[in-house]
Amino acid sequence: MAAAEARLAELGIELPEVAPPVAAYVPAVVSGSYVYTSGQLPFVGGSLPATGKVGDGDGLVSADDAKAYARTCILNALAAVRAELGSLDRVTRVVKLVGFVASDPSFTGQPGVVNGASELLGEVFGEAGRHARSAVGVASLPLDAPVEVELIVEFA
Repeated sequence: MAAAEARLAELGIELPEVAPPVAAYVPAVVSGSYVYTSGQLPFVGGSLPATGKVGDGDGLVSADDAKAYARTCILNALAAVRAELGSLDRVTRVVKLVGFVASDPSFTGQPGVVNGASELLGEVFGEAGRHARSAVGVASLPLDAPVEVELIVEFA
């Protein structure tokens, strides 16, 4: 498996600038040999590409779109990790991913939505990107975002 930074380049992915906090917190914290990210929303260029609940009805964010937004969230999380470590090549293991999906009451596809983040971690880190995970449906998220993720990585 190629190093993470080289793998991002192979995939044609440029990480965004770290999303500025929208409240009283920092994007990521280093403790021991771990980096813990704050919840990352799917910001693109400083704004959300969509808002609202995820589900199958009219006026709802589709599961496919939400999966793409989860991928955007993880790119923002990786940017926060890189800002702390200087390089994603220092990551030795993705430990845990927590995904939150603002869900219509009848929506139960949260695991498929959060796969958008999990699959990208596998593409970038290979075996080291396999992680423990939670995919949780919630009533609402900050700024009415459809998806939010948190990430914990180990580094050397």
